[in-house]
Amino acid sequence: MDFLPVFFDVKGQPCLVVGGGAVAGRKIRLLLEAGACVHVVAPQLADAVAKLLRNGEITHRAGVFDARDFGDHMLVFAATDDESTNALVSREAKARRLPINVVDAPALCSFVMPSIIDRSPVVVAVSSGGASPVLARLLRARLETLIPASYGRLAGLVREFRKTVQKKFATTDERRRFWERVLQGPIAEMMFAGQERAARTALEQTIASSTHTASAQGEVYLVGAGPGDPDLLTFRALRLLQQADVLVYDRLVSKQILDLARKDAERIYVGKQAADHVLPQEQINELLVRLAKEKKCVVRLKGGDPFVFGRGGEEIETLMQEGVTFQVVPGITAASGCAAYSGIPLTHRDFAQSVVFATGHLKDNSIDLNWRALIQPHQTIVFYMGLTGLKVICRELIKHGMSPQTPMGLIERGTTLDQKVYVGTLETMPGIYDNSNIKAPTLIIVGAVVNLHEKLKWFEPQQG
Repeated sequence: MDFLPVFFDVKGQPCLVVGGGAVAGRKIRLLLEAGACVHVVAPQLADAVAKLLRNGEITHRAGVFDARDFGDHMLVFAATDDESTNALVSREAKARRLPINVVDAPALCSFVMPSIIDRSPVVVAVSSGGASPVLARLLRARLETLIPASYGRLAGLVREFRKTVQKKFATTDERRRFWERVLQGPIAEMMFAGQERAARTALEQTIASSTHTASAQGEVYLVGAGPGDPDLLTFRALRLLQQADVLVYDRLVSKQILDLARKDAERIYVGKQAADHVLPQEQINELLVRLAKEKKCVVRLKGGDPFVFGRGGEEIETLMQEGVTFQVVPGITAASGCAAYSGIPLTHRDFAQSVVFATGHLKDNSIDLNWRALIQPHQTIVFYMGLTGLKVICRELIKHGMSPQTPMGLIERGTTLDQKVYVGTLETMPGIYDNSNIKAPTLIIVGAVVNLHEKLKWFEPQQG
């Protein structure tokens, strides 16, 4: 983060604005809407600002800025059309550790003003850290269409009943789950429909009839995190991430995806890679059961899809045996995501009419596959977790009849900005691997479709 997002309570607090033009006027209006006491320093005032002065909404000193103007002000805004004055205000404010915003000059600011979606008491702020105010405004406009004005009324209703709910439910978890049910159920829909009286009555009845909202035990959600790009998460996966008490996550789950979860959710890493297991699978299964029986909402977050080489089946077998409630949320599997982002279609009318997925290692780390079944005309082969066994894969495919000239592609960290694609053949790929610093996670694609990479590649990952 370039800036720490905070919200200042400026109600009744003195705030200084240096400048009296149209730009300064916009900052003044925002401060007044937030309840601030605004003092303006400027030689002259634009008509709109002068009107505020006549109405007694602001105070004004006519003249150029002087450091004595800081007084006991809480915030300072510099919005003049003179760069040297703006720089002086910034320098003097920072020397006094006063929060300073200089309009359209991020380098001079100690805080920046975001684009605002006002659904008071709910306020959403969007900032680009000064890099692109236009982009921030476009994002705000998009969010405006997604957040109805009635969300403010809903927040007001919640505020009205917060103390009642705090007295009713003993723990933070019980209160949170109660409000999640209210805010995603019929009471919220009544508020959205303008039925405020009915919503209030329903909320009162719900509070009175509830003994506790924590169920006899929690629930486990096996959630596919997709191949890496957080934009490829399903809506349901995102919603559950933001509800989970605990995240139990794998090595292939990116930090960007973890950051989408509730900030106070417990995070438990259980990542596995060849010959290096943080927790054996059996202990992971037992962990999920224990957390659910502690009445936790548990998201078991797996890279790709839980049921495609994700061992999801093994985990839900244990959950079923222990009587733990669970759900499975599919994700985009690595084969689909990496193929799409590398421009290598898994099937193509001219090259491949079937595709088969295989794992590059088995439970005992061996590679004991039905090689003859894999080697079929017009078929694409996708190997998951096959990087350490790459040379064995190439050797065995050739040994069982596949041409050494068969195209092979490696997609490292597919769908992310660090994606790299290596293209060769069964014969040449071992050498490419030896001369490159290729690391897991890497997906392997074998077949004529790999030749389409140069023609169809469209994704431009980060260079360098």
